[in-house]
Amino acid sequence: MKICIVTDAWHPQINGVVTTLSRTAETLRTWGHEVLLITPERFATLPCPTYPEIRLSLVSPATIEHMLSEFAPEAVHIATEGPLGWCARSACKRMALAFTTSYHTRFPEYVRMRAPVPMKMSYSLMRGFHGAARRTMAAPTILDELEARDFNHLVPWSRGVDTTLFRPRERKEREQPVFLYMGRVAMEKNLPAFLDLDLPGEKRVIGGGPALATLKATYPEVSFTGPKTGEDLAGALAEADVFVFPSLTDTFGVVLLEAMASGVPVAAFPVTGPKYIVQEGVNGCLDSDLRSAALRALKVSRKSCRAFAGEYSWTSCTRQFVTNLAPTRRLAH
Repeated sequence: MKICIVTDAWHPQINGVVTTLSRTAETLRTWGHEVLLITPERFATLPCPTYPEIRLSLVSPATIEHMLSEFAPEAVHIATEGPLGWCARSACKRMALAFTTSYHTRFPEYVRMRAPVPMKMSYSLMRGFHGAARRTMAAPTILDELEARDFNHLVPWSRGVDTTLFRPRERKEREQPVFLYMGRVAMEKNLPAFLDLDLPGEKRVIGGGPALATLKATYPEVSFTGPKTGEDLAGALAEADVFVFPSLTDTFGVVLLEAMASGVPVAAFPVTGPKYIVQEGVNGCLDSDLRSAALRALKVSRKSCRAFAGEYSWTSCTRQFVTNLAPTRRLAH
């Protein structure tokens, strides 16, 4: 099948959306599908206000329409609601092509953190964007919430983890534990809730983002490593005793699976993503008192964390994605 995936989130960004789309496209190709990725790499870009690591593509619907006409996809998936996503949506409507979308990120909440934009207005915009799709894929963790906000045609799309890269490794002996966060260093990740905790041992933060410089200056006792990738990232993650995830807004949290696959238990608040993934005492601990969760997680078996993560694969994730796709046959007017 010829599949076109359109996304505003792409490398060199390091986040769950980019990981999911990259691994999905890679798996699709190994199965023999022809995949066209329309990403910011193909266009001139501008930095996103307040978040310069995110690049906004300078593109028009006509450009996307031309690319779709040349590729003649049998399925189109629009993964994000940025400039590329809106232009692809417009192009598909003009060409009378059916398409699917996916809901990855709580943009209304993130926008509200940075500007006085009512969430009611932002959610109305999001419903309009996804309402034109045949189906909207979302993590099982957030389906009920989106339904309550009147999103339609929702279907589940779970996530996976690379258990070859993310695996338990030999660790150095030490007297004090290491509590670690890995991911974007941005205000929506609620990092002070972790960094302010009175915990024994060492706190480490892996990742980059717009809040990195401020947090490094505010918390000089914390080890901020900056972004890491590949074996360097996986090795640093496996060194931790507990993965502390302070976010209140993530829709899933691929990093949680990566930590578990590395044998590292998770401590988190009992909110949307973690509630679905973390099983008390099996692969981590949940508590409105994050310190209590982090200390309890020290006693969780690293083997049981690894075993739980083994149930998630990119193969099953991609199979679900293909099942959710809609043929691009021309729509009736």
